[in-house]
Amino acid sequence: MTEIQNPTEEPVVEPTAEPATAPVAAEEPASTVAAEEVTTAPVAEENTEPVAEEPATKEKAAVETTEPAAEEATEPAEETTEEPQEETATTSFATYTTKAEVIDRLKTLAQSDEEVTRQELDSLKSNFYRIHHQEADAAYKKFIEEGGAAEEYAPTPDPDENTFKELMAVVREKRAAAAAALEQEREENYQKKVEIIEKIKTLTENPDEINRAYNDFKELQQQWNDIKEVPADKATTLWKNYQQAVEAFYDTLKLNNELRAYDFKKNLERKTALCEAAEKLAEETDIVVAFRKLQQLHQDFRETGPVASDLREQIWTRFKDASTVINKRHQEFFEARKQKEEENLEKKTAICETIEGFNLDELKTFADWNALSDKITALQAEWKTIGYAPQKMNTKIFERFRAACDNFFTRKSAYFQTVRDNLNQNYALKLDLVEQAEALKDSTDWKATTDALVELQKKWKEIGTVPKKYSDQIWERFNAACDAFFAAKKEANKDVHAEQTANMEKKKAIIDMLAAIEPEKFEGDLRTKLREAQEEWNQIGHVPFKEKDKLYKLLREQMDRLYGYANQHAAQRRLDRFKESIKGSNGNDLRSRLTRQLDILRNEIKTYENNLGFLTLSSKSKQGNSLIEELNRKMDKLKADMQEVKAKIAALDESK
Repeated sequence: MTEIQNPTEEPVVEPTAEPATAPVAAEEPASTVAAEEVTTAPVAEENTEPVAEEPATKEKAAVETTEPAAEEATEPAEETTEEPQEETATTSFATYTTKAEVIDRLKTLAQSDEEVTRQELDSLKSNFYRIHHQEADAAYKKFIEEGGAAEEYAPTPDPDENTFKELMAVVREKRAAAAAALEQEREENYQKKVEIIEKIKTLTENPDEINRAYNDFKELQQQWNDIKEVPADKATTLWKNYQQAVEAFYDTLKLNNELRAYDFKKNLERKTALCEAAEKLAEETDIVVAFRKLQQLHQDFRETGPVASDLREQIWTRFKDASTVINKRHQEFFEARKQKEEENLEKKTAICETIEGFNLDELKTFADWNALSDKITALQAEWKTIGYAPQKMNTKIFERFRAACDNFFTRKSAYFQTVRDNLNQNYALKLDLVEQAEALKDSTDWKATTDALVELQKKWKEIGTVPKKYSDQIWERFNAACDAFFAAKKEANKDVHAEQTANMEKKKAIIDMLAAIEPEKFEGDLRTKLREAQEEWNQIGHVPFKEKDKLYKLLREQMDRLYGYANQHAAQRRLDRFKESIKGSNGNDLRSRLTRQLDILRNEIKTYENNLGFLTLSSKSKQGNSLIEELNRKMDKLKADMQEVKAKIAALDESK
C-alpha cells in the first residue's frame, strides 16, 4: 500500500474525426442542355405541315396543323435538334471499371473528329466520380482497418482527377466550337434556300416556258432537299415561302394528267406508310423514344410530295391524329416529371432548412457533435434517394445543401482539433510529471521525496485528460514510479514504525497513570510527581504521526487538571504564610510593591489577550492552534497570580 492515495486516471473517449474527404457525397448536379445544343422546332401555322416539337418544359409539344394543299412535292423547313439530356433514359453507354478507361475515352474524343454528345459526357463524368469515390472510401476503410485513427486520416490527392477535368474542358471547347460552326452552317443553308425560292419564282413568271423548266424545277427541289438544317427561328417562314413558290409552279405547270396522277399515287403510298408508322408508335412503351421517332416521321412527311386534292385532307387528318396521341403522352410525361421535380425541390429544401437550423453553438461535448453528425449523415443518405429538382434550381439547391453540410463538418473539425490540441498539451504536461516521478523513485530522502511526490500527484489531478491511446500507458508509468518509492520507503521504515508503536504504548501508560491520580488523596509532593512524569514523557521517542496530537492533548488535559489543583493549594499556603508574616507591621511599603506587581500582571494579561485575538483570526493550522492553547495556559497562570496578589493586598488591608 502506498502512503499517498494515487489518483485514478479516467480514460478519455476521444472524438471520432470525420474522414478528410468531402463530408457531402459528391453529387453531380443534373446536366443541362447548352443553349447552342437545342434548336426549337418551328410552330407551323394553318395550311402547313405538322412539326414534332419539344414539350413545354424542355421540349415543346408538336403542333397539330393542316397539311398544305400543294399539288406537287413540297419540302418542309429543316428541323433537327440535338437530343436534350432529359431524353437519354434509354441511351446506353459503356460502364467503365477504371478511371484509366474513362480518361482514354476522353482522349479519343478530344483528339478525333468523332461527334461528342452531352449524354456521353454525362456518362463519362458519372463513371469517373463513381470510381473515384469508391477508391476514396476503400482507402479510408483500409486506413481504419490498419489501426489508424479516424481524425488523423488525410486522403491522398488524385492526379487522375486533374487529368479528367483538363480533358473534359478540351472536349467541351470542341463541342462549343462545333456548335458555333453548325450555327454558321445553318445560316448559310438559309441563304441558299432563299435563293432557291427566288429561282422557283423566276421559273413560274414565264408560263409559256414552264414545261421546259420542269427539269430545272426538279433540280432545284433536289438542291433544296440536299440542304439540311437552317436556323430554327426562320424555318417556318422559310418553309411557307418555299411551299407557296412550289404550289405556284405546279398550278402553272401544264403536265399531262397521267404524269400528275402517277406522282400523286406514289406520294399517297409513302404518306400512308408514314401514317401507319406513326400509329404504331402508340405501342412504344418509352414515350421519349416514340417522340423522337415521330419527329423523323414528320420530317419524312414534309419531304413527301402532295397527293390528289380529294385525298389530301383525309391522309393529313390520319397522320395528325396519330401525332396527337404521341404528343399528348409526351406532354403528360414531362408534366409529371416537372411535378416530381417540384416535389423533390421541396424535400431537398426541407433538408437544407433542417441542417441550417441546427444550433452549433450549443454543442459542447464529443457526444453532442457525434450525435448531430449521425443526424446529418442520415440526411445526406436521404438526399441521395431524392431525384433531380427543376433544372434552374437543381445546382442552386445542391450548393445550398453542400454549404450547410460543409459548415457543420468544418465547425466539427475545428472543435475536435481544439480538443486534440488540449489533449496533446495535457499529455506533454503529464509526461513531464512522469519523468520527474521516475527521477525520484530511487531516492532515499524519504521526507523530502514524499513531499515532492505528493505535490506531483496533486498537479496530476489538476491536469485534464490526455489522448486515449496514451492514457493507460502514461498513468501506468506514473503510478509505477510512485509505488516503487513508497514501497522502498515502507520497507526502510518498517523498524521505525515498530519503535514508534512501542513509544506510543509507553506514553499511553503515563497518561493512564496521571488519570488515576486523585489529587486530594495524593500523598507526597504532587508537583514533583508531575515533573517526573513530564521528564519521562520527554525521554520517550517519536510515536506514529497520526497519534501525536491526540496523545499530547490527553497529556495536557491530565497535567492541567493536576497542576490546577496543586497550584490552587500552593497559592492558599502562600497566602496563609503571608498573613502570618504581616502581623504587627503597618505594611505600607509592602502594599506598594504588591500594587505595582498587580499592575504588571494586568498589563501582561492584556498583552496576551491582544496576541491571542490576532492568532485566533489569522491562524487555522494545527501549529497555530497549539500556540493558542499555550497562550491560554500562560494567561490562566497570570490570572491566578493576579488573584493571589489581590488576596495578599486584601489581607494586608485587614491587618491594619
